[in-house]
Order: sequence, then structure tokens, then C-alpha cells
Amino acid sequence: MSSETPALSFVIPLYYSAKTIRPLVKEIEGLVVEGGHEIVLVNDGSRDETEAVCRELVREARVPIVFVNHARNFGEHNAVLTGWRQARGAFIINLDDDGQNPPTEGLRMWRQAKVDNLDVVYGHYAHKQHAAWRNLGSWFTNRVTDWVLDKPSGFYLSSFRCVSAFAAKQVAQNAGPFPYIDGLLLQVTQRIGSLQVQHAARTAGESGYTLRRLVRLWMSSFINFSIMPLRLATVLGSLLGVAGLAGIGVVIYWRFTGQGPEFGWGSLMSALLLFSGVQLVLLGVIGEYLGRMFLTVNQRPQSVVREVLRSSRD
Repeated sequence: MSSETPALSFVIPLYYSAKTIRPLVKEIEGLVVEGGHEIVLVNDGSRDETEAVCRELVREARVPIVFVNHARNFGEHNAVLTGWRQARGAFIINLDDDGQNPPTEGLRMWRQAKVDNLDVVYGHYAHKQHAAWRNLGSWFTNRVTDWVLDKPSGFYLSSFRCVSAFAAKQVAQNAGPFPYIDGLLLQVTQRIGSLQVQHAARTAGESGYTLRRLVRLWMSSFINFSIMPLRLATVLGSLLGVAGLAGIGVVIYWRFTGQGPEFGWGSLMSALLLFSGVQLVLLGVIGEYLGRMFLTVNQRPQSVVREVLRSSRD
């Protein structure tokens, strides 16, 4: 392996990417980058022909290519951290495997990071080429992070980002099973910027981001970096307790003054269902924290690398 440090590393997490990764890699190989660049491909448990295509790309490489094969699917953020641990560039560009993040736009973010001395530059999309439900999910996740993370209100966090080797190295030390990269970056540095970039249409196939994965990402951003849900549970429980005491006071008043309607089984069951439902929600929030602590203490792996393959040009 060469001891030289390239100027730029392109880290691409892959999940069922057999139809999209070849043209993307060829486009990156054709870029002219002062100081040189490399490509890090992380196959996150794809069961299609992604691995075979990546092996061919390594054999055909015109720039250094590293192919990392996960033992199973761990998730996008886990795969990105695996790629960061393999990357040697002074800066790292993360981009999706579907061709929607033009590599030339990544070069623009890289240049801004160097000129403005930034550790992170996020790509901000003027027009997103995603399905409406996914755009809504991304908007909601960003609104949540406005609330629970230490970032400027309205600052858009995306998976298309340029990160300095310093920030990437610090974040990659995290070994927790539920990483949320943007939350980790915001804990490491405040040298963060944003650049409006193009968002192209997907070249082939369908997005691997399901509603379940979006919910999981939202949970990681909401729970891993804040105790806000526990505080909300405390506030909600207190409000319901006050409402319950007030209700008891009203019932006692009505009892001694002979007022009020006749209450029966229906009203009793409604109140029981309401309070029982709230209690279960609060227990679920607390249980989510305890469950994640349990899995972390029991060292659930963030990722397991089966194989690392490097091109002969590396």
C-alpha cells in the first residue's frame, strides 16, 4: 500500500448497487483532482451482484480503489464509518451509490472546505429527486435535529458531505451499534458549512431507504444524542398527574354538591385507556434508552468486515 496521502477520498456505502455503482465509479475515476484521489466502496450486505461488480472495478481501477465487504447488513451510517476507517485522504467525500450526488459537486464542497478552513461541508439540495414520503421523512428528521442537536436552526444535514480527515478520524473512534454520523460530527467540530448542490435523478433501481430505515435513523438522532425524550416524558407525566388531581377535585365537589352527570362504564374505560396508553408510551421511551444501553454494554458490533480488497494501483 502506498504511504502517500491522497488529497481526496470518495467513500460510497453500497446496498444492492449492482446496476448503479459502475458508471459512478467510472465518473469519479475520470475526475482531475490536484493531489490525487481514491475510492472506498463498502458493500453493506448486498445479496445481488454488487460484490462481483466491485471486484471487477478493483481489477480495472485507474485510481486507487478499496473494496470493503461487510459480513451482513449493518446500515448506511455504520458502513460510512467503516469506509472512513479505510480512507487515507486529507478530505473525505460521502456520496450515495445511486448517482444522485454528482461527484463534480463533491469537488465544489471540497474546495469550499479548503478555502473556508472547514471540517464539514454539507450539500444542500435546491430540488430533491426523491419520493414525496422520503422528502417528508428527511424534513422531519432535520426538524428534530434542530431541537435536540447543537446546530444552527434550519441547517440542513444530508448524507452528501465533505469531511476533513481530522473530523472523520475522531468520529470513527465511535464503536456504538447505533451511530448517527451528523450527531457525532456536531460533537467534534463547529467548523461546519453548507453549499447548495444539484441532486440528480436516480440512474437505476429503487432506493434502499424504506420507511423502517427512516424511522430507525430518526430514533438514532433523537435518542442517541439527547435526553429530551425523557424530559418530555417527565413533563407529560406531570401534566397528566395535575389533570388527574384536578379531575378528582371536580368529582369530589360534584359529589358533595349533588351536581354532575351520571358516570358509568364508558367514561371509566375511556379514562383507563387514556392513562394506560400514556404509561405504555412513556415506558417504551425509557425502554428504548435501556435497550440501547444494554446492546452497547454487551458490545453489539457496529460492523463486521469480512474482507478488504485493494487495487494494484493502491
